Amino acid sequence: MNTVEDFVVLLRDELALPVRAEDLSLGWDAVESWDSVHLLTLCTLLERETGRPLSLAEVLEAPSLEAVYRLAVAS
Repeated sequence: MNTVEDFVVLLRDELALPVRAEDLSLGWDAVESWDSVHLLTLCTLLERETGRPLSLAEVLEAPSLEAVYRLAVAS
């Protein structure tokens, strides 16, 4: 996963979330079909894709998918 578009494709293909790049900055309650199971699955997918661990504490504090993406690419 190298780009925001790769991240969006991951969200669509692996989590079946109907999101676009423009939606990444939305708060969690505005992301269609979002729930806590998606967050845990996303963490697992990102760790698999990047080959690096994510801090669950930081992910839980993230206000949006965009923030989670930034954490994943910074790790």
